[in-house]
Amino acid sequence: MKRVKIGSVVLELVQGNIANQPEMEAVVNAANAMLASGGGVAGAIHSAAGPGLYEECRPLAPIRPGQAVITGAHGLPNRYVIHTLGPVYGKDKPEDKILAECYRNSLKLAEEKRIASLAFPAISTGIFGYPVRDAARVALNTVIAMAPQLKYVQKIRFVLYSDSDLKAHEEALEALMNTPGL
Repeated sequence: MKRVKIGSVVLELVQGNIANQPEMEAVVNAANAMLASGGGVAGAIHSAAGPGLYEECRPLAPIRPGQAVITGAHGLPNRYVIHTLGPVYGKDKPEDKILAECYRNSLKLAEEKRIASLAFPAISTGIFGYPVRDAARVALNTVIAMAPQLKYVQKIRFVLYSDSDLKAHEEALEALMNTPGL
């Protein structure tokens, strides 16, 4: 696990399962537009949460790329699930701005609900095809830029599914932390 402190916010990078983060108040779902179960993160979260999650999601759908909505966590060991629709790489333009909006809008919802801790997956890097290194740079840059404005969110965890995803995020974080003026 890699851990850094940015102002009052602790930022962690871990390898694991986003649907099994019991110490986090909220988890973020890399959702599809209909907020339904699917492959990857959405499948893992819906499977662990049970059918009540989709019932709560259905009236909130569809969402557009970059948008975020919040529901209860149902069978997950968390209080909330924040659902965000990442960009499909090569289709939803500009990808970097839309991906940054996913993280920004998720953090804004967390602040509104006074959520102290939340866990993000690597949004858009699965079936949506966003290159992991590029996505890690956008995600971490966005979170680091927002950290000083956060009043309630005290811990942000990136839960990366594979060792290679974790390494890409660690390298991106290292590069950002060594950027002058940050």
